[in-house]
Amino acid sequence: MAMAVDGGGGGTLSEIYQNAKKVLMRARDGIERLERLESSTSSGGLDSPELSFALKKDISQIHTLCAEMDRFWRSIAGKPQRDLWKRKVEQVAEEAESLKQSLDRYVARNQRRMREAQERAELLGRANGESSHVLRIFDEEAQAMNSVHNSKRMLEESLSTGSAILSKYSEQRERLKRAQRKALDVLNTVGLSNSVLRLIERRNRVDRWIKYMGMLITVVILYYLVT
Repeated sequence: MAMAVDGGGGGTLSEIYQNAKKVLMRARDGIERLERLESSTSSGGLDSPELSFALKKDISQIHTLCAEMDRFWRSIAGKPQRDLWKRKVEQVAEEAESLKQSLDRYVARNQRRMREAQERAELLGRANGESSHVLRIFDEEAQAMNSVHNSKRMLEESLSTGSAILSKYSEQRERLKRAQRKALDVLNTVGLSNSVLRLIERRNRVDRWIKYMGMLITVVILYYLVT
């Protein structure tokens, strides 16, 4: 039985069937290539978008051809021939559906691998971010410790300077006392009046107060410098 077929590559029902078988064989080979690619790498597979797209197109074409053949075998007059073509078309459609399921499973596995890779990348990115945060905390603590060390060193230097100043004041006080005693001895020797002696003593007390005020002011200045 010969029939003109539109959209199926042109020709009879047999020609449409042969065309469907050829596309089916190409799709089967494509599925096998995808499976080999998937198992060929230790990372769990290699994606091939071009091959997947070509397989989808071939399987869609087979379904279209099956629809064409299904429409035409129903018009065959003889029941034996009609039943024979029915079985042939059903076999092609079943195999096309099996290939479609294999392709869908491959696509699902590939999408799962992509999600897992993305999750690993996100986890790694978060881990790197947390490591950077910890390093930044350690760096801030190190800077704080260095600042405390510098402050402590400055305080020690200020206290040392203050101690040296107070020691100098003490030495000067002792020298002044010795000088005053010598002056008094000299004055007593030459027989100066009591009024002169009282004047000297008053001046001595004033000098002593000046000395104490100077020491107090120095201590206050050192305290504000340290704090």
